[in-house]
Amino acid sequence: MLLIRTRAPLRISFGGGGTDVPPYCDERGGAVLSATINRYACATLVPDKDRFEIRSLDYDASIIYGIDDSFVYDGQLDLAKGVIDHFRKTNGFSNGVEIFLHNDAPPGSGLGSSSAITVALIGAIAEYQRLPLDCYQIAELAYQIERIEVGIKGGKQDQYAATFGGFSFIEFQNGSTVVNALRLRPEIICELEYSLVFAYVGGQRLSSQIIEKQVKNYRGGMEKSILAMDNLRELAYDMKKALLLGRLWEFGELLNAAWENKKQMANGITNPKIDEIYYEARCAGALGGKVNGAGGGGFMLFFCDPRRRFSVQKRLLELNSQVVNFSFVKEGVRTWEVP
Repeated sequence: MLLIRTRAPLRISFGGGGTDVPPYCDERGGAVLSATINRYACATLVPDKDRFEIRSLDYDASIIYGIDDSFVYDGQLDLAKGVIDHFRKTNGFSNGVEIFLHNDAPPGSGLGSSSAITVALIGAIAEYQRLPLDCYQIAELAYQIERIEVGIKGGKQDQYAATFGGFSFIEFQNGSTVVNALRLRPEIICELEYSLVFAYVGGQRLSSQIIEKQVKNYRGGMEKSILAMDNLRELAYDMKKALLLGRLWEFGELLNAAWENKKQMANGITNPKIDEIYYEARCAGALGGKVNGAGGGGFMLFFCDPRRRFSVQKRLLELNSQVVNFSFVKEGVRTWEVP
């Protein structure tokens, strides 16, 4: 009996985050610059079981359902239920399986971990059923299941980043999505890694509530929020150009400009603790930075003059933040069989 294992990378979003949330992206167009890192969401599928059993190795949680049982969406591993339910209804997925899930970052980290686990599980089931899904189909299906069928509020970028991998400039327009893979020179990637400080700052991060406020502000015609989203979209294009040309100092300044605009989209994106951390990091030598994801907490990213990098790290540690090493990865979702 072969096991099927899948991993999908987590991502850092540099710019444009929030412009990938409908209805803004469908009506005005959105653009996001992101890159995947060496942190992963993993799924293992054990076939030929007489039931559906899902285990989260991170949280020591598990659920068991009979093959013909209806799933109850109660907040317990709902995304995994949603993926299985979708394939049961559309592809005749009626054989029982045991599924093990693991994520290198918790939900609410701001690294797209929930979408990555959705992509990984779709990859595992598609491999099990021998379904020839390409990257766009996997990403679009992950979006449909997570945002529409399960009803978790959020944007469109995470599913595509986890599926395609690498440095991506993702454009959203009129309901369609185009992923542009960026071919950066290796020395630019190395210098960017050396210039970035990545830290977990904690805090209660309720991304769905923040996104609800953002959508409400847009639909209500709040001029400040809409202007901020328009600026973020244009700044994402500027950041892409700066990266491609190797103008990293300019890239750092654009990060700061993007963060100043992002804070205007909705209440809750920042708070006094985040503001203090950002201010102190800038005083220590960071040129720019941001909170990853919708905001409110999780991971923060700072671009520094490499000569000031360790000063920034030291100050973050003094503020009880956890500095985390990482590297960029090119590969997106990967599925393989294990004897």
